Amino acid sequence: MQAKPHIDRHYDDELRELRRRVLEMGGFVEKQIADAVRALIERDAKAAEKVIERDHIVNRMDVEIDEMCLRLLALHQPAGRDLRFITTAMKINADLERAGDMAENICERAMELSLEPQLKPYVDLPRMARMTQEMLQDSLDAFVREDVEMALRVCRADAAVDALMEQIFRELISFMVEDPETISRAMRIIFVSKYLERVADHATNIGEMVVFMVKGKSIRHLDEPPPDL
Repeated sequence: MQAKPHIDRHYDDELRELRRRVLEMGGFVEKQIADAVRALIERDAKAAEKVIERDHIVNRMDVEIDEMCLRLLALHQPAGRDLRFITTAMKINADLERAGDMAENICERAMELSLEPQLKPYVDLPRMARMTQEMLQDSLDAFVREDVEMALRVCRADAAVDALMEQIFRELISFMVEDPETISRAMRIIFVSKYLERVADHATNIGEMVVFMVKGKSIRHLDEPPPDL
């Protein structure tokens, strides 16, 4: 009978370590995205290469967190809130890994664009990057704080990112229509805006999962969250 408190403490320590690992990965992915966008804006191919070289760290974190979640599920057979926490951590982990892939994709386009004359000054793209990075950071803060309101704000912010991507797309289409020689550069910039939009989608996924973790209710595929949250 005396062993149970020790087991419970060890289990609680493992849950805290899982939360720490997810946050560590989130912070690293945020840096990857910030560095990728900086490499694009500064036309720095070497900086872009360094971001790509670091992608293996994101992949390693992804595997380690997955293994930790599976071990906790197998050994402790959690239920209720703990079960939702662990399964949410697994899903967040997957979204962070995919967001990390978007940083790598941005760098690939940045390296290509650095070899050609700049099409136009970057104005909306850095703004879009800031919005998506804030969404990602806030979604992880909501996870740590178990803050449903913050998570919902992240989900609502996705519409503004989508609108900005559409604006960038329309502007670049006009460049391509006026001068066909701009098509390859304009398409690469459109791809970057799509990668950033995907990061915002992953942040939105995390926000939705935080709501599920805290409230036990899924808001995926809903236009508006139910009023009883």
